[in-house]
Amino acid sequence: MWSSELTVEMADTGSQQPPSSSAGPGSSSSRPRPPVAPRPLPVAPLRKPPQVVMIRKDEPTPPAPGPKTLQAPQPAPPGLPPSDDGELFEMGSMEGLSMADLLGPDPSQRGQAKRSAPTPKQAARSVDDFDFDEEAFLAALDDHEPHGTTGEVVRGTVIGMESDGVYVDIGGKAPGFMPKSECGLGVITNLKERFPKGLELEVLVTREQNADGMVTISARALALRQSWEKVRQLEKEGKVVQVKVNGFNRGGVTCELEGLRGFIPRSQLQEGENHEALVGKTLGAAFLEVNPETRKLVLSEKRAATAALFQNLEVGQLVEGQVVSIKPYGLFVDLGGVSGLLHQSAITGGQLRDVREVFGQGERLQALITELDPGRGRIALNTALLEGQPGELLIARDTVMAEAADRANRARASLRQREQDAG
Repeated sequence: MWSSELTVEMADTGSQQPPSSSAGPGSSSSRPRPPVAPRPLPVAPLRKPPQVVMIRKDEPTPPAPGPKTLQAPQPAPPGLPPSDDGELFEMGSMEGLSMADLLGPDPSQRGQAKRSAPTPKQAARSVDDFDFDEEAFLAALDDHEPHGTTGEVVRGTVIGMESDGVYVDIGGKAPGFMPKSECGLGVITNLKERFPKGLELEVLVTREQNADGMVTISARALALRQSWEKVRQLEKEGKVVQVKVNGFNRGGVTCELEGLRGFIPRSQLQEGENHEALVGKTLGAAFLEVNPETRKLVLSEKRAATAALFQNLEVGQLVEGQVVSIKPYGLFVDLGGVSGLLHQSAITGGQLRDVREVFGQGERLQALITELDPGRGRIALNTALLEGQPGELLIARDTVMAEAADRANRARASLRQREQDAG
């Protein structure tokens, strides 16, 4: 306290000191100067510190503060520790609040906030509170389920036609359209006569529904699929079919079978040298190749004769033939138009050193049929089943062949038992 007053007095005294005596007498600088008032020092304006006002619901709102005079901070009472800002303003009650929470909502968006205010939460409702009809729900699903995928066979009813095709109701949201070229095999001249309204038929979906829900269908494609399936079954069974020749070329003749175009090479014709004269005639033919993927149907008139013989043969039958070829693995026997293989393992039950040891080239023999494959034209023969004991053919071949008919009955029973054991 004393030091501050002393500093002020010294400053005032120094401002009134006379000029230095170093100037000579008579000079203008020796004249006394009038006292000059001290220039006030610039003082920085005092700013009002920010204040935080706590407003509580259980207390009345304090009046707005008026202008206050600047007061020096009062020292803390003796015996109490100095407090920090957190204790003065109780910052703990505002912990977790952001500046947006302190400033409040933007006045320009108050109306929008009112409009977007959440509505009172309604009580949750269970499925039982609604009227639920399971049958109606399933019916709605069926109405929106697409009808007709590519390759699917569907049944429908003719509901109308135009000059370029027929409309068939197949159960979808739109009818199926069948172009005139897909209405069947061959040439159709009168659609109204072939497809009257109300006619029920099966068709094949060839193109799935478009944006309007309409699918493209075909009776011709379905007929072709069924024809190929039937022809493949006939091939598997080794059947002989009757075909009508409707054309020829340099390589052979063409024919029609179940609506399919077939071909018979000249090498497979009985009269291949004059095949042009066969047009319009009906021939018996067997299958050489059936391929729906490549649409190849190749037939043979010569193999038909062999296939006809297969129809008169069965497993367990005793047949007689002539040895026409000898191979290291067995003998080929001509059975009157078809050949059967007598494998070396089926000649005798004894130890066989050479396939010629029992039967030679050109000799006749009797054997049992143990396997038939009409599709590939194969016949498996067996003479070992005619033996009374293994190796009997090596020492008494003529006796076995003479008693072949009686021994065949016993062998058939053995074959049946073998088939039952196999499954």
